[in-house]
Amino acid sequence: MRLGQTIPNFMAETTKGPIFFHDWQGDSWVVLFSHPSDFTPVCTTELGRIAVHQPEFEKRNTKCLAHSVDPLDSHVDWDQKKDPEVAKTIRALFIISPDHKVRLSMFYPMSTGRNVDEILRTIDSLQLTDRLKVVATPANWTPGTKVMILPCVTDAEAHKIFPKGFDKVTMPSGVNYVRTTENY
Repeated sequence: MRLGQTIPNFMAETTKGPIFFHDWQGDSWVVLFSHPSDFTPVCTTELGRIAVHQPEFEKRNTKCLAHSVDPLDSHVDWDQKKDPEVAKTIRALFIISPDHKVRLSMFYPMSTGRNVDEILRTIDSLQLTDRLKVVATPANWTPGTKVMILPCVTDAEAHKIFPKGFDKVTMPSGVNYVRTTENY
């Protein structure tokens, strides 16, 4: 799946019953992530962390859906199997907006677990920039810290949008290099 691509309205058998993706998604955001095989140690830690952070996903109107190549009955018995097998493939994660568009994709090797805090941070960034289309989030941004005002916004427009002000870094040539604000 590519950024901006619409997720098809697929049908899936889940541990909670059958779903048609678009109906199941409703007006929520979705984290759709794959794990190549049940019972792999790294994937097990990821599912555990997603479960622990479920209230954080709910605060963000975000549903989580894990996909595995294994049959449905395998998922139900995950914690009872004693002989884990490690699949040899990548693990993918997609963040999908309520309009069914892929907004972020991440691919991980089998050896590296996903960072749930980073997943939540990117959801926060995507939701903020959807709501306030004149900003972008810089590297290491976290909610409540400064955002960047897009270059297409004039200073006059920025003063109207951010009446409490913004900081400006200007190049020696007089060109605005970056403008930031925490008043959003």
